[in-house]
Amino acid sequence: MKQLLILLLAYSLTSATQAQNVLEPKLENIAWISGTWHGEAFGGLVEEIWSEPSAGSMMASFKFINDGRVSFYEIEVIREVENTLLLQLKHFRSDLKGWESKDETVDFPLIEITENKVVFEGMVFEKVSPTEMNVHVDIEENGKTETVTFNYKKQVKEPKHINQLNIVKKAKVKPIIDGKANDAIWSDTVWLPLDQLWLGDPYTEDDFSGRYKLSWAEDGLYLLAEITDDVLVDNNPDPLEAWWDDDCLEIFIDEDNSGGEHQYNHNAFAYHIALDGNVVDMSTKKTGKLYNSHIESKRITTGNTSIWEVKISIFDDSYKDDAKNTPLKLQVGKVMGFALAYCDNDTSKTRENFIGSVYVEGEDKNRGWIDANIFGTLKLRN
Repeated sequence: MKQLLILLLAYSLTSATQAQNVLEPKLENIAWISGTWHGEAFGGLVEEIWSEPSAGSMMASFKFINDGRVSFYEIEVIREVENTLLLQLKHFRSDLKGWESKDETVDFPLIEITENKVVFEGMVFEKVSPTEMNVHVDIEENGKTETVTFNYKKQVKEPKHINQLNIVKKAKVKPIIDGKANDAIWSDTVWLPLDQLWLGDPYTEDDFSGRYKLSWAEDGLYLLAEITDDVLVDNNPDPLEAWWDDDCLEIFIDEDNSGGEHQYNHNAFAYHIALDGNVVDMSTKKTGKLYNSHIESKRITTGNTSIWEVKISIFDDSYKDDAKNTPLKLQVGKVMGFALAYCDNDTSKTRENFIGSVYVEGEDKNRGWIDANIFGTLKLRN
């Protein structure tokens, strides 16, 4: 009898512990599902992307790839319905024609949620680690039910290391791009140094010195640069020929501050503003291209000192060459990757110095045209 009581007590304690681990049927308790997941199944590759919970639902897209081609897609949602959760999905062929009829969905009612599992009737999400999960799906075929397991790894983007942070104030009145620097925002903004030697031999202040200011408005980023350069050189009349070897101002922009490689893509931009005002960057075709519509600039040189006033329209990494693109509207709190540099050439066929605004670690400091990780960071404020 005593032994039976002990067994009953142990069972009661176990049941109570299990009951404590059952979580409420709320989306916040399954938010760990959100993210971009990749795995393998049925001899092919699978991708499943879940959104964060919002407005009482989570949404996902699913793609199955076999032999380099999409076999089918799924659209999935998990909705809060009458104090519980409901998973619904629809299948689509590779041409987006649906498997199910117009109003038909495949439904999976919720059974329970625990700390590491979300159990629907016919589908179970199992958290293995913050970056790994298993999805067990019951598949019926020829009157038999088989449970198929999809093992997923989450794609996690490493945050960019912030090696320089500058707060940029919004202009109450947008500067006029005339090279005169007499706008109110410039008198109320501090100078930032342009003094990091990225390429070439050490220089003297008589040869070069530089500083800059930044502001912003909804329609773009505004820059004022003061460059002292004893010799201005423009050897190449063709703006798309060795543009980096002439004296020019170079502006690096990474719209989402994500860092990473941008040599032949628009993950970031490296705008070279020539003395004649032409703006060049490398295109996705691996050749130079004019991006004059991205930049409005005016330079006024008096003696050895040039004042450059610039407006930069901001585009994200969805930008397509030779297509219609709309610049972003900037808002308070936005964070962007940014660096400024000056190509200085006095008497040579190639540039002699390259001076930037951010410190770059290592021996190879001339990496900004490829690597957006070296950029500094701007944060926009009122």
